[in-house]
Amino acid sequence: MLIAQLTDPHILAEGRNYRGRVDTAAGLARAVAALRARRPRPDCVLLTGDCVDAGAAEEYANLRRVLAPLDVPVFPIPGNHDARGPFLAAFPDIARRVGDFPFVQYVVDEFPVRLVALDTLDEGKPGGVLCDRRLAWLEDVLARGGDKPTLIFLHHPPFATGIAAMDAMGLAAPEKLAAIVARHPNVEHVAAGHLHRAIETRFAGTIASCAPATAHQVALGLGEGAPFGFTLEPPGHRLFLWREGAGLVAHLATHAPFEGPYAWRDGTALAGS
Repeated sequence: MLIAQLTDPHILAEGRNYRGRVDTAAGLARAVAALRARRPRPDCVLLTGDCVDAGAAEEYANLRRVLAPLDVPVFPIPGNHDARGPFLAAFPDIARRVGDFPFVQYVVDEFPVRLVALDTLDEGKPGGVLCDRRLAWLEDVLARGGDKPTLIFLHHPPFATGIAAMDAMGLAAPEKLAAIVARHPNVEHVAAGHLHRAIETRFAGTIASCAPATAHQVALGLGEGAPFGFTLEPPGHRLFLWREGAGLVAHLATHAPFEGPYAWRDGTALAGS
């Protein structure tokens, strides 16, 4: 099984650019094209929040337009720039999975790896939260899931990264999530967004990571007083490869333009990627 993770596209209304500088729709379109060109194609795509920039209906309409060429299931969750009402209106299939639960949390159990979506949105605030109700839902889902390999995905990473300004708007009380995950060794990975960078760490007996954003990245400033802004470094996405007996392996890919692949022997162009 191959799972792709896209994150933080920050889509605006059609024709508008982020901060007047970044064409975020074009960035997401390049990511979509890269996934469509990949052989084999991913079985599904996780979209880990900040799907749009201001939670507006016209932004979600533009997001759906850019995602339309994907012919595999897309499983989105909200980030701090999203709004649950317009989000669920834009993704009625996800709304059906969520049902009457007041948060965008759901389970995808149709694949060899179980996918568990968590909603860390704290409406009107940049930081994230997992309240007792959301955590109890997760505890129940994991307890009923047996030993099936599981990937949890959420927007706010449950760990400090060293990028002080982003850590200040991180997930509140991540130790509560860690305590639940630690009780379930079948959790193969915890995949997050929010940081606009590729970051990995050990977490609660497993691995947690952030993926790079599909357009602009957060500047890599480590420590207090580091400059805080965004860059136009090459954008990217993650690929999670699951094979029976080998487990889950995370790869980092870029969808910025580059040459290749070429054959080692004679440098001729190879088909596919």
